[in-house]
Amino acid sequence: MLDLPKIYNYRNSEKHWINFWEEKKFYYSKPNSSKEKYVIVIPPPNVTGVLHIGHILNNTIQDIYTRWKRMSGFEACWVPGIDHAGIATQIVVEKDLLKQGITKESLGREEFIKKVWEWKELKGGHILKQLRNLGASVDWSKERFTLDENLSKAVKFVFVDLFKKGLIYRGNRIVNWDPKTQTAVSDDEIIFREKKDKLYYIKYYLAGSENEFIPIATARPETMFGDVAVAVNPNDDRYKKFIGKKVLLPVVNKEIPVIADEYVDIEFGTGALKITPAHDINDFEIGKRHNLEIINVLTKDSKLNEHGLEYEGQDIFVVRKNVTVRLRELGNLIKEEEYIHNVAISEKSDAIIEPFMSEQWYVSMSKLAEPAIHAVESGAIKFHPEKWVKTYMHWMNNLQDWCISRQLWWGHQIPVWYHKTTGEIYCETEPPVDSENWERDPDVLDTWFSSWLWPFSVFGWTGEENKNNKDLKFYYPTDLLVTANEIIYLWVARMIIAGLEYMHDIPFRDVYFNSIIRDDQGRKMSKSLGNSPEPLDVMDKFGTDALRFTLVYLAPLGNDVLYNEQSTEIGRNFVTKIWNAGRFLIFNYNKVNSSDDYSYDNYKSDLSDKWILSRFNSTLQSIDKNLNYYRLNDYTKELYNFIWSDFCDWYIEFLKIKIESNRDSAGKIIEDAISLFINILKTLHPVMPFVTEELWHAFNPDKKDSSISIQEFPEFDNGEINENIEKEFEFLKEIVTSIRNLKAENGISLGTSCEIVFLTQNEDVQDLIKEFDDYIKKLCNVSDIKFLDDPDDVPKNSAASVHKDLEVYLVLEGLIDFAKQNEKIQKEIENLEKYLDNINKKLTNERFLEKASEEVVEKEREKREDTIDKLEKLKQKLEY
Repeated sequence: MLDLPKIYNYRNSEKHWINFWEEKKFYYSKPNSSKEKYVIVIPPPNVTGVLHIGHILNNTIQDIYTRWKRMSGFEACWVPGIDHAGIATQIVVEKDLLKQGITKESLGREEFIKKVWEWKELKGGHILKQLRNLGASVDWSKERFTLDENLSKAVKFVFVDLFKKGLIYRGNRIVNWDPKTQTAVSDDEIIFREKKDKLYYIKYYLAGSENEFIPIATARPETMFGDVAVAVNPNDDRYKKFIGKKVLLPVVNKEIPVIADEYVDIEFGTGALKITPAHDINDFEIGKRHNLEIINVLTKDSKLNEHGLEYEGQDIFVVRKNVTVRLRELGNLIKEEEYIHNVAISEKSDAIIEPFMSEQWYVSMSKLAEPAIHAVESGAIKFHPEKWVKTYMHWMNNLQDWCISRQLWWGHQIPVWYHKTTGEIYCETEPPVDSENWERDPDVLDTWFSSWLWPFSVFGWTGEENKNNKDLKFYYPTDLLVTANEIIYLWVARMIIAGLEYMHDIPFRDVYFNSIIRDDQGRKMSKSLGNSPEPLDVMDKFGTDALRFTLVYLAPLGNDVLYNEQSTEIGRNFVTKIWNAGRFLIFNYNKVNSSDDYSYDNYKSDLSDKWILSRFNSTLQSIDKNLNYYRLNDYTKELYNFIWSDFCDWYIEFLKIKIESNRDSAGKIIEDAISLFINILKTLHPVMPFVTEELWHAFNPDKKDSSISIQEFPEFDNGEINENIEKEFEFLKEIVTSIRNLKAENGISLGTSCEIVFLTQNEDVQDLIKEFDDYIKKLCNVSDIKFLDDPDDVPKNSAASVHKDLEVYLVLEGLIDFAKQNEKIQKEIENLEKYLDNINKKLTNERFLEKASEEVVEKEREKREDTIDKLEKLKQKLEY
């Protein structure tokens, strides 16, 4: 006897199967020459990260492909790991230490790094533990951390190699500077917030004149100490006479030139710009073109330095206030205006980002990028959706050199040493022998510098000498990357560059850019808006399978997901439907096997059996296509529709009747139904691993040490797909539905017995109904069925439903109030006459006939004919 509880306890089930999968090591992978490999490396979440709803979608997609390929006979390997997240982790640990009254400076670099490692072991990587709850079928034996010994070796090797190739250099440039943590930060570590500020209009007087001036509008008067020019557009008639002359820099009383540059927008502001190359990226580029001096007026913690004259040591906001007062006193301040603009904020420290001139390490990217451009252009790497190729190409063709140094302690310290006496630079993977005479560069590398090596460093690559190790040869290149579109250039492009440079092959073949999850108002999820549900709470409330399924079901390729917590009921209701289908099959299996009234004689398949097999194989065919083309929500929708409607709502209903009508072969009937259901579970397993594992074990109690996840994924059989059978059964469904609807429309309960008359001259239709008359009677509670071929013989006072080659009549005599019925028909006639009138207006409208395609016009004509036909039949019915 098989057993399945009435209610699915997803909480217990999920805990049990997570432990079971790990104990049995089903997802452990090793190089296997007898199988084709399929590899995904997880986008490593930050060690400080916490699970959010976007992670659920991203990792569910990865899990779907890993499970599908594993079940399809591939050696599937999904590598987990976490990123050391330099700035984020350092900030977290510094805050923890400050609570104890300890600063990192008081500890020193070595002791501080020890403290960070202690924190990492104790609290770090919590996100991977959370992802475990998702049922991710990763190979935990391959878990990697970007500061692991081998990954660190790889990072050092690449830095040294690029340095020796002349592709890494030091340079003074403007960077995104975080004055709180006092480090350069990357673009992805910046967020923008709206801020109300003031715009200051200042007179820059022509040198030697008390009347002529150029008006400048600026939000940052505190940086004017670094002004080296005023720029105007050469085509601006207002300022042409000033070009080549000099103006007097207010407060500083220094003469600076007026230059002409087409970058200046004549229509914007006053049409003139103060040029401060050290504190604005656009000014920096203008300064380069005109060979202007670069004067840095700020300290690393955003105070004025010695160039700030009497304001030296003051915070920039204090200086802004004080300089404004001074400008007003001098008569240089024209006016102040309030305006709202976006301000760059450090996501990790919440400090306002300062464009800051700083000496940093850079990777020269243009030469490295060429093969990576070709890899995507040629289609060797495919993007899904394809529209992101344009974004990738735009970035790659406008590539800037990559600032890779960070002024932090936590991370990969740059493998460069400076001789204390000679200043000579030493760059190797190991320190110089006479290390006491050398001082190491204190900076660490950008976190992305280790992440761009991720697809091959996770498999043990540490440099050219071991690129042929067994794991690397088997697993590289990987097959699929699932990631967010906002890091196309920060990560995706760089991984392609690194893979081609060091492995001489692309790092992955397909890139799937998952949807952004928004609330039902279209707003991006955020804690500040209070619209971002906690995934673990949602999983606890609805079940993990429910959340996984719902997110994929709602996520069309290339479009955002509109989600709210209640949407998860889609998945929860689906789980319940599947569970109840399993219970029905087990109940009937037990009934058949515990009674002598049933046996296992051979059974000849009828239309319903052939139909469900055809539908299942059609669904399998669609699943294969949708998964191969990365249309995941189509995969879930196909399954949802097939399981909910075809299998549960129709086939199971037919099965109930079939078992009792064919007792001698009931055992075989239920056995075949269970076999089909198990295959259905396999197709659903990649997206709903827990409930499918639970049900599979319920039907396979003798396979307690196995798993559905290592069973063979069903393949579609073209020979089982029969469109004619599907059409025939759809017609049968239509008949059943029409009788049920006729009862409902006329206020007759489904449980009330009735007589049905079929009017048809089509023998095939008649034969089909006769073959299934027993099903029709039982599904619709019909006491008697009659066939007529003459409309005049139809009983008066019957409710009709019109179909192709068939009219269905429900005999109403003795069942309803005819006066009410006629009232209802009259109303329907009136509605159809209005509808027909609208169609006729369209078809007599010359403008419509001119503009509409032939196909559209023909459809309108067909609608008219159908409506006229229905009206005639309703009017005849009214006459009865």
